Amino acid sequence: MGCTGPKSVIEVRNGLTFLDLIVQQIENLNSKYGCSVPLLLMNSFNTHDDTQKIVEKYSNSNIEIHTFNQSQYPRLVIEDFMPLPSKGQTGKDGWYPPGHGDVFSSLMNSGKLEALLAKGKEYVFVANSDNLGAIVDLKILNHLVNNKNEYCMEVTPKTLADVKGGTLISYEGKVQLLEIAQVPDEHVSEFKSIEKFKIFNTNNLWVNLKAVKRLVEADALKMEIIPNPKEVDGIKVLQLETAAGAAIRFFDRAIGINVPRSRFLPVKATSDLLLVQSDLYTLADGLVIRNSARTNPANPSIELGPEFKKVGNFLGRFKSIPSIIGLDSLKVSGDVWFGANVTLKGKVTISAKPGVKLEIPDGAILENKEINGPEDI
Repeated sequence: MGCTGPKSVIEVRNGLTFLDLIVQQIENLNSKYGCSVPLLLMNSFNTHDDTQKIVEKYSNSNIEIHTFNQSQYPRLVIEDFMPLPSKGQTGKDGWYPPGHGDVFSSLMNSGKLEALLAKGKEYVFVANSDNLGAIVDLKILNHLVNNKNEYCMEVTPKTLADVKGGTLISYEGKVQLLEIAQVPDEHVSEFKSIEKFKIFNTNNLWVNLKAVKRLVEADALKMEIIPNPKEVDGIKVLQLETAAGAAIRFFDRAIGINVPRSRFLPVKATSDLLLVQSDLYTLADGLVIRNSARTNPANPSIELGPEFKKVGNFLGRFKSIPSIIGLDSLKVSGDVWFGANVTLKGKVTISAKPGVKLEIPDGAILENKEINGPEDI
């Protein structure tokens, strides 16, 4: 999405960022129940300094905000598996954050885990900051407390848009996470099947803090390594990463809970940003709520060309975000610009010819249209 700093400071709606919405949600939770739920932000060495400055704006809120850094590991040169910093790459590019599976040891190493336990905290809800559906659900928490579940992964039914998502399997008597990177090439199509593997991991996780302490101290969290090849200044390197979901098999009475799709609303690309900034959603108390006027339970399929890839470019190409309540699919390619108060319905394809700027006029209503030039509007 072309981010140069923490993704959580991208504006989502009404001038509010991901982080603003998270803070509002926890403020409301604390006010409603008279409790003191803190917010912890795990940063990499790339985002730590920026995050420290950003959280200052919340100094007058009624929640404690803590930040901590995850580990940093040296990238490995594929040619000889030597650390990249040993080859003279001493700057930040020689290092990488090893994936969110590092959250458990980083909580411990930072001292945050002990501090939480000292205050009587029992469970941590872990989620990606860009998942607008990841909110505290007391029904889930009560279930875990009553059944002494040390770990819970929220899963949701898989659609064709989620075929790469990790899924839960039973292996050697344990619940385990299976990621696409672990699947042999000849079985990838089977893994992607929404008939065979019907659920996928939302990465909303609930974890017992005492269990985290026990397992980290025993060095028992031996998650599967996910190799992630990259290239730095023309040098092919390898990052060895782990996923927090893969820890599920080490916890006692670990479970997966099938949750509604509304708890999985990630913003990974500007096409997702278009959805959440549109009239398809509204905001209330930091919660992003789907518009009941949309009768189709599925969201529209949206494909935007490379001209829309970076957030700045994306925002500049819309005078205002179109109405998409009645939209089934949108495909945009080329140098396309949208006027104000545009309405999109049904299946809409907009393709600007090479070298031609195509402007959709203010107030245009496009329903089941294929547009290749102004004459088609």
